[in-house]
Amino acid sequence: QRELFAWTAEAADRGAGEILFTSMDHDGTKNGYPCDTYAQLSEMLSIPVIASGGAGCAQHFVELFQAVPGVDAGLAASVFHFGEVRLKDLKKELAQNGIHVRI
Repeated sequence: QRELFAWTAEAADRGAGEILFTSMDHDGTKNGYPCDTYAQLSEMLSIPVIASGGAGCAQHFVELFQAVPGVDAGLAASVFHFGEVRLKDLKKELAQNGIHVRI
C-alpha cells in the first residue's frame, strides 16, 4: 500500500492533470472534509486538488474553501441527491462568504 502524499506526488510527476482525493474515513459521514489533509495536498502539488468525502451541509463547503485556499473544488453527492443541500443555496452561501463560484 502506498502512502497518500508519496502516491499523489508520483502521479503528478507522471503527468496527472489533477488529483481527486476521496477521504475514505470521511466519505458518507457528513461530518465535514478533512481540511488538514487537503491543505497538505494542495500545498505540495502544483496541479489542481479536488476534495471529496465528508460534506453534510453548506457550511462544510465554506469551511473547506476557507481553511484550504489551495483546493480547487469540493465534490459531494448524497447531499445533492437527497436534497439536503440545494446547489442554488450552496452557491449563495459560498458567495456570501467571499468564495468565488461559477454562475
